[in-house]
Amino acid sequence: MEDDEDEEEEESDEDEVPFKKVTKPRTLSEASKPSASSVNSDTEYQVDDELPEGTRVVKDSAGNARYIYPEIDPRYDTDDTDVEETNTIGNIPLDKYELYPHIGYDINGERIMRPATGEALDALLEQIDLPKGWTGIIDKNTGKGLNLSREELDILKKITRNEIPEEGYDPYPDMVEYFTSKTEVMPLSSAPEPKRRFIPSKHEAKRVMKIVKAIREGRIIPNKPKEKQEEQFYDIWADNPPPRPDHIMNIPAPKLPPPTHNESYNPPAEYLPTEKEKKEWEEMEPEDRDQDYLPKKYSALRLVPGYDKNINERFERCLDLYLAPRVRRKKLNIDPESLLPKLPSPKDLRPFPTFSSHKFIGHIGKVRSVSVDPLGLWLATGGDDGTVRVWEITSGIELWQIRLGQNEAVTCVRWRPTTEFANAYIIAASVGDHVHLLVPPFFPKSQITAGMEVIQAGYGHATAGTESSAKWTKPPSTLTKQGLALTITVKAPIKHISWHRKGDYFATTSPNQANNSIYIHHLPSHKSQLPFRKTPGLPQLVEFHPIKPHLYLATQRHVRIYDLAKQNLLKVLQPGSKWISSMSIHPHGNNIIIGSYDKRLLWHDLDLSTKPYKTLRYHQRAIRSVSFHMGAKPLFATASDDGTIQIFHGQVFNDLGTNPRIVPLKILRGHKITDGLGVLEITWHDREEWLFSAGADGVVRMWQQSAEAWL
Repeated sequence: MEDDEDEEEEESDEDEVPFKKVTKPRTLSEASKPSASSVNSDTEYQVDDELPEGTRVVKDSAGNARYIYPEIDPRYDTDDTDVEETNTIGNIPLDKYELYPHIGYDINGERIMRPATGEALDALLEQIDLPKGWTGIIDKNTGKGLNLSREELDILKKITRNEIPEEGYDPYPDMVEYFTSKTEVMPLSSAPEPKRRFIPSKHEAKRVMKIVKAIREGRIIPNKPKEKQEEQFYDIWADNPPPRPDHIMNIPAPKLPPPTHNESYNPPAEYLPTEKEKKEWEEMEPEDRDQDYLPKKYSALRLVPGYDKNINERFERCLDLYLAPRVRRKKLNIDPESLLPKLPSPKDLRPFPTFSSHKFIGHIGKVRSVSVDPLGLWLATGGDDGTVRVWEITSGIELWQIRLGQNEAVTCVRWRPTTEFANAYIIAASVGDHVHLLVPPFFPKSQITAGMEVIQAGYGHATAGTESSAKWTKPPSTLTKQGLALTITVKAPIKHISWHRKGDYFATTSPNQANNSIYIHHLPSHKSQLPFRKTPGLPQLVEFHPIKPHLYLATQRHVRIYDLAKQNLLKVLQPGSKWISSMSIHPHGNNIIIGSYDKRLLWHDLDLSTKPYKTLRYHQRAIRSVSFHMGAKPLFATASDDGTIQIFHGQVFNDLGTNPRIVPLKILRGHKITDGLGVLEITWHDREEWLFSAGADGVVRMWQQSAEAWL
């Protein structure tokens, strides 16, 4: 038995591996330590065949294996020793190097010189003695021949023989039965069925409810019967059947117009031209002729010769067809009323003037100006007869008149707006280059005295050392008794007068003067000053702001706004008109209307822009006067040389986000056009919706709301 055990031990010893190959370990662990049987006498491990030749394995100080690799020769031991130097110019076109001796740069930045090209004989010798891997292709990057390796040649040969290039690839491998064809008794997976397979789907329920809702609303019609398409029949005997469009956007060419009577071979006599008409037609240019032919008459159709212009007409027809493109225009079915702004009815915007209730007749010639006193009781007018007249508004009776000029017209009349004394009434009237301050004598003595005291208070402020740009003169006593209290003389004829809201200052405008055109007169001190050294443009009129210390200067084409307190220019309005005729400022001061001689009314919103907010062109001739109602009525009016007055509703809102609302209300007709002039000036009553107009026919009219309009 012991002998058998010894034999088994010997057999097991023979089966053991006497030598263990050493591979490169990744970590220094106990498993990486070589066994005693693997260490030779020189304390070196035997090397695995997979390691590079010359590799030695020795024991380090910790007893672990240490690999010592042989030194690498960078010239012969690297993988790219046989790879030739390549050109590193990248995507730069090679034609950029045609004028240079080199064709690029290598990886070290040195130039790659262009190889020398041989002659035809050298090329023939190269073809006879073919080098290994020769292809006959020149590499553009290096300029040398492009050779192929043995592996690349083998791949090309296999491709030409329709063989698989990869070595050892089996295109028809044995089928691997992932699921056996044998019927299994037990399932491959015994997992329990999920619950979602036994309950209805929520997503399917939502889709079903959408379909049900669409059916109830009628958007989906179940079992909808198919529409029966009627069979189309074509008239094969029709002379000109309709062409079939090749696509939906096809547009057939327009047909030629049918011939008329003058193209007949036997036209009526009235279509035949006379000898004079023939001569005129022949002398005309071809493009100026109404028709390209002359009608001729033949007794029979067989006598009609060939048409000599047939080829020209066919050619022009072809030019029209392919040079004039046809476009399918889509028509917009838009209701014109939807494009218009929705405005309230004029009946809802009452009261406003509708008829002429009074006539103030007395002036001889044109009436140039009209003004209402601050209390709204009296009306002052001035005209070409050189007189200033005061009327009672309610009765239309003339109370007083004074002649200020013999051959000169009264161009402007203005009541003083406010006074320190409640009973002081003063009128400023301009005649030529004079401004006359008047106190009508028909008032009670206390009121006359109050007006004289306001005017004469300035004599005490005048001193000998001060000089005024205008001359203030006290009239003689005879004129003082008639109502003339003071005369101011400037250097040019005055066209317009504007009072400040406090009544201390008033401005005059002389359009004919270049520099001395605008004066500002101070009544309490009897002094006048020129606010502008050089007037910008041709001034037309000046207005004071109703609330702020601003001055509005209207030139021929612009309106300049100045700050009198800071003495600077705030902004310049650009109405865009050729010639400004009149201007009026809204009582709130943020809106202004401008009339022009080119028949346009321009509404400017100072909070929006310097350009007009609205431009209205309703008059047929030049606009002479525009006016805002200075009371609580949202009204304004325009007067024109066409003899009409147009009333508008102009509502200005306190909300800055809401634009002003403009509604045309009424056109008033009553003045006659005289010498090409119609209505010269209009003004509103301060409290009532009454309008006063001065016409070139010598009549002053009062317009108010009729009693029938209230019914």
